Amino acid sequence: MRTIDVRSAGDTAEAVRRLAPRISAMAAEIEAARRVPDDLWAELKAAGCLRMLLPPSHGGLGVALPDALRICSELARADASVAWTVGNCAGSWCDIAGLPLDTFDAIFAEGADVTVAGVFAPSGVSIRVDGGYRVSGRWAFASGCLNCNWIYGNCLEDLAGEQRMRTVVFPVSEVTVEDTWSVSGLCGTGSHHFSVDDVFVPTARTCATMEAEPCVDVPLVRIPPVSLFALSITGIAVGIARGALDDILALAGRKTPLLATRPLADNPLFQFELATADTDLRAARVLLDGEAGAAWATAVSRAPFTLEQRARIRATAAWATARATAVVDFAYHFGGGTALFATSSLQRRMRDIHALTQHFLIKPDTLTTVGAVLTGHDVDLPVF
Repeated sequence: MRTIDVRSAGDTAEAVRRLAPRISAMAAEIEAARRVPDDLWAELKAAGCLRMLLPPSHGGLGVALPDALRICSELARADASVAWTVGNCAGSWCDIAGLPLDTFDAIFAEGADVTVAGVFAPSGVSIRVDGGYRVSGRWAFASGCLNCNWIYGNCLEDLAGEQRMRTVVFPVSEVTVEDTWSVSGLCGTGSHHFSVDDVFVPTARTCATMEAEPCVDVPLVRIPPVSLFALSITGIAVGIARGALDDILALAGRKTPLLATRPLADNPLFQFELATADTDLRAARVLLDGEAGAAWATAVSRAPFTLEQRARIRATAAWATARATAVVDFAYHFGGGTALFATSSLQRRMRDIHALTQHFLIKPDTLTTVGAVLTGHDVDLPVF
C-alpha cells in the first residue's frame, strides 16, 4: 500500500478517485465477505476517509460537510457498501461527543483512525449502580461493527419513572457480534446485530443521548444528528445513481436489444429517458449541495437550526433520494436481461439503493410531516 500524505478534503477526494477503480473491482468480493475487507479498510484509512470528519484537535481533518458528502458520493459511485460503512464510521464520533472530554481523548489516544460504530435505536437497558451502569441489550444494524475499535448502543434508563435515552460506549472486545447480516442490499456493510449481557460500563463512558453538551466545539456537532445523517444517506444515494448512469452508458454502446437493429444508445426512448434521468440526478445533487452548504454555514455561525430548516433538510433528503432511486431503476430497466446476472453491477446498485430507501429517515411520509411544519401545524415528534 502506497503511503499517502493526506492533509485536506482535496487530498482525500483525490485519494478516493485513485482508489475508486480498485473498490469497483472488489465489489463482488466485498459483497461475498459481507463487510469491507481489512486490506481495503487500511487503504481507506490511509486516504483519510475515516478521519475526515474528526476534529483537528484529535488528529482529524475537520472536513466541511459538503466536501465530506461529495467524498462519500464518489465512494458510492464505486461501491455503495464501502460508502455506507465509511460514512457511518467517519461520523459516528458525533454520537459519542457527549462523553466527558477525558474519555473522548482516551478513545482517540491511539490516533485519528480509531473507528467508532454504533446504533441509534435504544435497544438496551442501563441500570444505575455505583460508579456506572449495568447494561444489557441487543442492537440491530451496527454498520461497520467488524471494522471498528469502539461501539456504542443507546439504552433506555428509568429516571424517576420516566424513560430517558443513554448512550453507552464499549470497546468492541466487550460485545458479542452476532452473524445476522444476510440481506438483499448493502450486503458488504457488515451491519450485524451486537449484544451485551449485564456488562458494567463506567459512568464516564456514558452520556445522555442528544442532551449532553458536546465535549468538542466544532461545527459538525452543532448540526442536529437526524439532519446530519439524513444528508449523509442522500449523498450515498446520489453516488449510487451516478454509478448506475456510468454503467448503463457503458453498456448502451455495445448492447443491441433483442429484435433491434441498432445499439441501445441509438434508441430514441432510451435517449429521452437518459436525459431525464441525468437532469433529475443533477437537480438532486444541486439541492443536496445547497442544503448541506446552508446547514454547514448555520453550524459555523452558531445560529440555531429552526424547525423549518430541519424540515427542509428532511424534505431534501427524501426527495433527492427518491430521484436517485428512480435513476437507478431506469438504468436497471434498460439493462434488460444483462442486468439480471450476478456479474452485472446494475443489479447490485438496484439492490443497494432499495436497501438504502428502507431507512426510516427517508420514508415517503417524511414529506407529510414536512408539509405540516411548513403550514404551521404542531409536530409531535421526539426527533426531527
